[in-house]
Amino acid sequence: MSDPNTVPNEHYTREYFEKWNYADRPLGKYSMYWFARRYYAALARRYAPRDGGKLLEMGCGLGHLLGLLQDDFQCVGIDLIDYSVEQTRLNAPRAQALQMSADDLSAFESGTFSAVVALHLVEHLPNPAHTIREVSRLLKPGGLWLFATPHPDYSLRRYKDRDNDAIGKDKTHINVHPPQVWADWCRDSGLTMVKHFGDGLWDVPYLPLLPKIVQFGLFGLPALAQVVTRTTLTPLTMGVNQIGIARKNG
Repeated sequence: MSDPNTVPNEHYTREYFEKWNYADRPLGKYSMYWFARRYYAALARRYAPRDGGKLLEMGCGLGHLLGLLQDDFQCVGIDLIDYSVEQTRLNAPRAQALQMSADDLSAFESGTFSAVVALHLVEHLPNPAHTIREVSRLLKPGGLWLFATPHPDYSLRRYKDRDNDAIGKDKTHINVHPPQVWADWCRDSGLTMVKHFGDGLWDVPYLPLLPKIVQFGLFGLPALAQVVTRTTLTPLTMGVNQIGIARKNG
């Protein structure tokens, strides 16, 4: 893990999508990425207040999640990368896309949003505890905080090369923490965790000799089943990433 006080902003250019985790991730129809965006959209619809309010996605990436949610919420996406803002405007034309950092959310008024979403964003921040406090400030009472971030100690990671697996190979991951840390930061910010679960053991292979496709059948298909059925049943220890669903108290 890199120095958590260092923000590697020089990495956040269009080339980010040609390196790190996007580089070997198919993005087309029926890919893991495609299914995952629909899964997170379903979670947002299920757990956010049904008030037609505003939804903020921090680190909106290519804008596909906002494209799915723009009919359900007044969507706002922010990202450091100008290319992300351009792509979000193409893929979610009814969303507002802004080039700005999640480190500083002071431009938004308190109680503005019904939901705030951050998919694989908080591990990139120099001070995620501060950002979570700001998320709480931005949310209406009962508002949704939905996030996904790596789980550094999931059950099968002992069989991986930690420097080159799905978590370690992205050197912009400067704040990777176990579930209890994120749960404590949420609690201390006035957020109640509703669900905290894993996304499955999809980062195969884990074992030598056994073909990768067989290992995906053994370890990865339950992750796909959770996404397709839109359930939240995978234990934290059985997820390469952890997913948190929290509500603003009050």
